[in-house]
Amino acid sequence: MGNQNTSPFKKLKKLLVPLDLSQCVLYKHELLICGGHERNNCYSYHTHKNEYKLICKYPSNVKLQGHCVIKLKDNKNDKDNNEITLLSFGGKDKHTLVMKYVSVWSDDNDISEKSSHDNEWIPFKDNRGKQINIGRDGDNYIGMRALIGGSENNLLFITCQPKDICVFDLNKFRFIKHETLPTKNDCIYYSCFVAKSENMTKTNNNNNNNNKKSEMLLFYKKTGLRIEYDEDNNTFQFPELTVCESIESFLGYAYVYINDVILFFGGWNGKFGSGAIVSRSVHKYSIREDKWTTFENALPKPLCGCVGILNDDNKYVHIIGGDNQRLVTVSEHLKAQVSEWLNEERKEEKKEENGKQDIHV
Repeated sequence: MGNQNTSPFKKLKKLLVPLDLSQCVLYKHELLICGGHERNNCYSYHTHKNEYKLICKYPSNVKLQGHCVIKLKDNKNDKDNNEITLLSFGGKDKHTLVMKYVSVWSDDNDISEKSSHDNEWIPFKDNRGKQINIGRDGDNYIGMRALIGGSENNLLFITCQPKDICVFDLNKFRFIKHETLPTKNDCIYYSCFVAKSENMTKTNNNNNNNNKKSEMLLFYKKTGLRIEYDEDNNTFQFPELTVCESIESFLGYAYVYINDVILFFGGWNGKFGSGAIVSRSVHKYSIREDKWTTFENALPKPLCGCVGILNDDNKYVHIIGGDNQRLVTVSEHLKAQVSEWLNEERKEEKKEENGKQDIHV
């Protein structure tokens, strides 16, 4: 559908090192890039300066392979907050660490207000100082995904191999639910896992009681699920969603959620050698319409194992790192306006409508 000879992406300053399977978190005008496959360095990329700075390194005994990093939520507005707390966990070794991040770009921070452990990965501990490890014996956390939800932003939803979803209560520091996902695949990893809205939803029933529900979406190859979690009853439901044929053989794509749609970038068919296929397409899924749109050759080159993240005003999407068509890790950092795909879809819809009119004349 898109122009096959051009790409809407602009190349930014390359990463300081090649990175794939990295994790990225937004903080104001910074993209915090937290490690990658067997890469322990963490960097801050400043979206206005187009520059990188080293934040820290993971402990030397941590070997990163398919880990996850998320931002722990509090009641403060991120724009008014001078620090955020990151949780890093999972992967092959099931590490569980936290970092209180204070911007490495600030020249006016009062040093006396900083803790000696700022911008450093340290063990995750409960309120009594006991070290907490997230992950049960036997769980495979390579390529797992996680997000925060719940009425108090205290529930950590985790999807992991082979096809599990579980709920970890960050207030109680323990798992409260495990369930098997009704997937069409034997195993899921490096999937797309997003919250339908930033916070869990509350609806009033006829008895004026609050029903606390979290809604999430998961896509992996041929599997598409809307995941509904009822906090009061501690139960899941898994209505199925459609998956278009052109993406159903892929995993390891970058993805972002915006305006009730999910954009998917690139992907890999899970094979090696001559059978490996890495995509350069962009796919768009409309949650409201349960509809897919495919844009061919939207990336300047095939990529998989990259990470996608929106900037602070949601106008631009950044695609960071990844592997190329030969499955070699690259240092690419790309940026494009989100409106490129929204505008193009409107043009396609208008063209289809005009075509229908011509047929009936």
